[in-house]
Amino acid sequence: MRATGRRWSEDVVKGVLALFALVSVATTVAIVVALLLPAVDFFSQVSLREFFTTTDWAPLFSPARFGVLPLVAGTLLITVVACLVAIPFGLGAAIYLSEYARPRTRRILKPALEVLAGIPTVVYGYFALTFVTPQLQALGVPVGIFNALAAALVMGIMIIPTIASLSEDAMTAVPQALRDGAYGLGSNKLQVSLRIVVPAAVSGIIASFVLGISRAVGETMIVLLAAGGMPNLTFNPLEQVQTMTAFIAAVGAGDAPHGTVAYNTIFAVGLTLFVMTFAMNLVSIRLVRKYREIYE
Repeated sequence: MRATGRRWSEDVVKGVLALFALVSVATTVAIVVALLLPAVDFFSQVSLREFFTTTDWAPLFSPARFGVLPLVAGTLLITVVACLVAIPFGLGAAIYLSEYARPRTRRILKPALEVLAGIPTVVYGYFALTFVTPQLQALGVPVGIFNALAAALVMGIMIIPTIASLSEDAMTAVPQALRDGAYGLGSNKLQVSLRIVVPAAVSGIIASFVLGISRAVGETMIVLLAAGGMPNLTFNPLEQVQTMTAFIAAVGAGDAPHGTVAYNTIFAVGLTLFVMTFAMNLVSIRLVRKYREIYE
């Protein structure tokens, strides 16, 4: 009777856990369907060639133009500059916390660093607009009120905790025996950190980079407030740009009539953004599996 009861309870637990997993899958499918149906309606009126090859984006004007490349360029520009800030600082902070900091220092610094991840992004956006941009202008950088550089710098600061925390966890999981063996061969702490620990934790470090990049690509409030709203096919961070997420937020909260081609642009842009992040995640999964280290 007891064994039967245990099996019945285990079946219930398995069913509940399977339901949780199914909810995640169903949510993803629902998101794809919600994007796909209006996007199909949009592409029935606007050709894929015009959408992905032309360089003018003005869906709310007459005559309307639907070249999405300026939005893609603005998104990639801000993401790349943000990663140039976040990856070195985040990885450096992770190496310090994992290999150099004393336990007491680590207990203080890591929560303090992670506080940055809890700040609302709208606060980051106003910080970029009202503080970073004036400071850039005071330093002689030729930027306007809205510019990609200020938004990218603040976005890089925002994703530093994500990269630092996950990378530090991956480095901490590296067995101490690897470090001891390197020290026994005469290596110093810097050599152990860069040549032993970082390569051994590279799969977790790559995962932290991908998560940080995904957050940068999908960020809305910082770019909406600080980068501007002008679709601009440029790779100059000193200029004003508009990203894909900023366009979606602006049109979604605007006066575009529901069901029109102008309104359906937000679903076409959203589907494009979804495909971009999905492809990036697939590549990252392959890299993580390729370089994953398994220790007994």
